[in-house]
Amino acid sequence: MPEATAPESGSAIETRGLEPVPDAERSGRVRELFPTWVAANISVLLLTMGAGLVVFNGLNIWQVLAVAFAAPVLSYGLVGLISIAGKRGGSPGMALSRAVFGQRGNLFPGSLIWVARWGWETINAVTGAYAVLTVLDLLFGIKSNTVLIVVTLLLFVGCTFVVSGLGINALRRCSTWSTYLFGAFSVLVLAYLIADTDWSAVFAKPAGSTAMMIAGIGTIAAGGISWVPSGPDFTRYLPRKASGRALVGTTIGGAGVVVLPMVLMGSVMAVSTPDLASASDPVSFIGELLPTWIAVPYLLIALIGMLLINSMSMYSAGFTAQTLGIKVPRAWAVSVNAIISLIFGFLLMVVSTSFFGSFISFLTLLAVAFSAWIGVFGVDMLRRRTYDGDALMDTTRTSAYWYRGGFAWSAMASWGAALLVGLLFTKVDWFTGPLAGSWIGRNGLGWAATIVVAALLYALLPRPKDTSVKSGPAARTEPEPAATLSI
Repeated sequence: MPEATAPESGSAIETRGLEPVPDAERSGRVRELFPTWVAANISVLLLTMGAGLVVFNGLNIWQVLAVAFAAPVLSYGLVGLISIAGKRGGSPGMALSRAVFGQRGNLFPGSLIWVARWGWETINAVTGAYAVLTVLDLLFGIKSNTVLIVVTLLLFVGCTFVVSGLGINALRRCSTWSTYLFGAFSVLVLAYLIADTDWSAVFAKPAGSTAMMIAGIGTIAAGGISWVPSGPDFTRYLPRKASGRALVGTTIGGAGVVVLPMVLMGSVMAVSTPDLASASDPVSFIGELLPTWIAVPYLLIALIGMLLINSMSMYSAGFTAQTLGIKVPRAWAVSVNAIISLIFGFLLMVVSTSFFGSFISFLTLLAVAFSAWIGVFGVDMLRRRTYDGDALMDTTRTSAYWYRGGFAWSAMASWGAALLVGLLFTKVDWFTGPLAGSWIGRNGLGWAATIVVAALLYALLPRPKDTSVKSGPAARTEPEPAATLSI
């Protein structure tokens, strides 16, 4: 049953866990999502990925522009659409997922998504630590060493733990300020690049293949796809009458306003510094390409952005851990991911020889892992307008979402089959699926095939009977007004 909590609207620390947010506490506004998704993309890794489109995919500036526009529209369009479930059900995404997969069945996609977050948080922790090391080198000439790596990782992950533990209100406030600061300095960096770049060399680069362009869209979109299950976590405080269209548009706009210029800047930088795409350190190149008076404040602001990205990821990971049965408050559930990102981050910085190769392999597998859940959950959203709050929180046989043995077998079968199909089409540094050489595999569309297979199977298989009974205002979610059901 839901635990009692005080109203969240005026509190700096969020204490609410998985239980649905009562209507009386739903004071959020759609426009507050804009800085949230801006902050979710403030990462210098986008510069490295933009460089990769030029160096590894062989694209020219116009193809990069198309990729940088299409990727956030596609991926954050999915984030926005799935986020609508948050305002309908008032609970985090992986709690709402119990209604789709069953109380026991949800443990399987939940576990995979939780583990995938370890990698995402590790990548961001490492990038944040590299940013600190680069600033220390630029300002004081202090060179990186093993002890300093450990200290910077501890500092970054510790700050992440604090912010994510505070909850939604702290994330919103930090996101708003970081949006203003990062936007201002990004304009400054862009102005410097415009004045300092050899544009004849940029525009002289020949076009790459269509296959590499499509694959590039998938690579850039993978980061956004990883946020899809977390979308409802940030919309559960919205009133039910909040516009679905505005929600989707704001999500795409917040991400796109960062992804587009950052990827373009990375591609322009790669023309004069092609080693950028394969650097073992994804951050230090900024100190080489930009004057210190721009590089240092830009890195510090980007560091705040990366801290917020990890805080948002850990915030959602805390909920996911709770859905797996870890019976501790959300803030303490976050600590598990913090410890894991410390360990993996150390290994990636000290042991790994190729950051970019590891990063792209991780993004590719991440997209497939999340896409299987997206296909099933998305089709269920088209059919479902309400969620039973009591049934979501009841993990026993009495739950309306227990189905057969705790599993919604049609959802489980669709999810498992789609996951297998996606891996068949996938190729990374250390794994090649048997169908990776096909048209789908060559174009990097394993993740898209995963969504399609999951959605089609779940749409065709018989749906388990939903026996949820609405028994009181605190235990149910009411249908939305007809005017707000359209997206």
